[in-house]
Amino acid sequence: MMRKGWSFWQGYVVLLALAVVVKAESPYRFFDWNVTYGDIFPLGVRQQGILINGQFPGPDIYSVTNDNLIINVHNNLDEPFLLSWNGLQQRRNSYEDGVSGTTCPIPPGKNFTYILQVKDQIGSFFYFPSLAFHKAAGGFGGIRVLSRPRIPVPFPDPAGDFTLLIGDWFKNDHRQLKAMLDGGHKLPFPDGILINGHGPNGASFTVEQGKTYRFRISNVGLQNSLNFRIQGHKMKLVEVEGTHTVQTIYESLDVHVGQSYSVLVTMDQAAQDFYIVASTRFTDNILSTTATLHYSNSNKAVSGPIPAGPTDQIDWSLNQARSIRTNLTASGPRPNPQGSYHYGLINITRTIKLVSSAAQVNGKQRYAINSVSFVPTDTPLKLADYFKIGGVFRVGSIPDNPTGQTMYLDTSVMGADYRAFVEIVFENHENIVQTWHIDGYAFWVVGMNGGVWSPNSREEYNLRDAVSRSTTQVYPKSWTAIYMALDNVGMWNVRSEFWARQYLGQQFYLRVYTPVNSLRDEYLIPKNALLCGRAQGRSTRPL
Repeated sequence: MMRKGWSFWQGYVVLLALAVVVKAESPYRFFDWNVTYGDIFPLGVRQQGILINGQFPGPDIYSVTNDNLIINVHNNLDEPFLLSWNGLQQRRNSYEDGVSGTTCPIPPGKNFTYILQVKDQIGSFFYFPSLAFHKAAGGFGGIRVLSRPRIPVPFPDPAGDFTLLIGDWFKNDHRQLKAMLDGGHKLPFPDGILINGHGPNGASFTVEQGKTYRFRISNVGLQNSLNFRIQGHKMKLVEVEGTHTVQTIYESLDVHVGQSYSVLVTMDQAAQDFYIVASTRFTDNILSTTATLHYSNSNKAVSGPIPAGPTDQIDWSLNQARSIRTNLTASGPRPNPQGSYHYGLINITRTIKLVSSAAQVNGKQRYAINSVSFVPTDTPLKLADYFKIGGVFRVGSIPDNPTGQTMYLDTSVMGADYRAFVEIVFENHENIVQTWHIDGYAFWVVGMNGGVWSPNSREEYNLRDAVSRSTTQVYPKSWTAIYMALDNVGMWNVRSEFWARQYLGQQFYLRVYTPVNSLRDEYLIPKNALLCGRAQGRSTRPL
C-alpha cells in the first residue's frame, strides 16, 4: 500500500524501479508436475511405473545458464517421494538438492515447489527419484542447460537436439526389488536395456540426410555400464556433464551409470534406417537393445547385423576415458575460456582416500565406504545442522582414509572447510566397475589406473586439461583421483551410482562449512521448506 502523502508519480516511479529490478533478474521457467503410478510395458510385460504428467520417461527440462527453475511437484503416489537433480550444483542451496540428507520427502497427496537456479552451468544432466527404490520404476528425465546467446559455443548450432536416456531395467516391481534389498539380499541380473523407456526397436529418431544433430546420452540405469553406438555413423564428443571437451571422434562410447555425454552426429550415409545400440559392459551375460535412426527420405528399414561393441575389455575403456579432455580454449557458461582456471597449479590442502567394500552386517548384505555403511535418519542432516538439533549426526563419523575395521553402521558425515582444495582418491578393490557421484560440485578427473594408489601415482596426473564433471568411474582393482575446489557451502551427498549399493550404505555426506553467516556463501533456508522428523514444528522464515 502507498504511504500517506505520496503522489501518484512517486508511487509510479517506485513500481517502475521494482519492475526494472525484476526484469534484470535471470529468467524464470515454471513447471507443474503430477507424479502418478501408471501401467508401462517397456519389456513387454505390464509394470507399475512412475509417471510425470503421464509420461515415462518424464518431460525434459529446457533451460539456459542462470535460469531460475520453479518446479511444483504434486506427489500422487501412496508413499513419500523426492526428485534430485544429477549434476545441477544448487549453488549455495543444498536445501533443494532433493536427497534424504537435505530435503524432507513430499508426503502422499501433497506438493512441494523446488526453487532451483542453474547458476553458471551449461550442459547435459538428468533428474531422478531419490527415495526408496523408485528409480527402478521411472520418474527420471533429461535436463539440458543451453549457453546464453552472447556466449560462444565451440560448434555450429545442430539441426536438432535429442535426449537419449539409456539404462538397465528389471521386470520386477520396484517394491519387490526394495524388499529383496531390505531382506539382506543382492539383486538379480537385470532383464533388459531401455532407450527412452522402450525396449528393443521401440524408440525412433527422425533426421534429415546431410545435417548434423546433437545427442545427449545419459545412463539413468541402476548398475551397469553401457556402450553406445550408431550403425554406420561416427560420434564427435563435444560436452561431458557441463564441460566442453576436445572434439574427439568415437565409433562407440562407454557411458557408465550416472554419467552424461553429448555428441554430434552427421547424417552422411545413404538414405535408409540405422540401428542405435546400447549394450552392457563387463558382464558375463551381455544385454543389448536397439532404437532406430530414421532418415526422413528413407524407404529402407534397418538391415545387416547389429553392430558389435566392446564387451569386457577394461583397457579399451580406460584408454577412452583418458582421451576425454577439456577444451581449454572454449567458453563454458561464462565468456572466459575453460582453461583460464589452472587447477593444476593450486596447492592441495587435504587428501581423502575412499575405499568401498561389501560385507554382511547382522546377517544382511551391506556396502560401505572406509568401513562405514550409511544409515539415514528421519531428520534431513541439512535441517538438523540449520536448526542445531543434536544427536542426529556427528561430523567426522567417517574417516579420511580406510582403517581396516570391520564394517559398521553409522550416519556418516565428513567435515570440510569452505574454499579448501582437496584431492580425493577412489580406490576399488573389487571386481566390478564402480561409479561415484558428488552432488553440488564438478571435479577434475586427474588420473586413473590399475592397482593401488600411492603418492607416486601423482606423477601420472593430468594437471592441464583433465575433464571436469560430477560423475566418474573406477575400474576393477583400480583407482581414480580427482581434484575438487570446495567452493559451495552445504551438505552434499557423495554416493555410489550402483543404486543397490547406494541404498545399502555406500554413500555419505560432505559438510562444507564456513563459520561466516553470509548470504554470499549460503542462502537462507527456503521459506517453503518441508519440515519432518525432529525438525517438525520449527519455523523456517516468514512467507
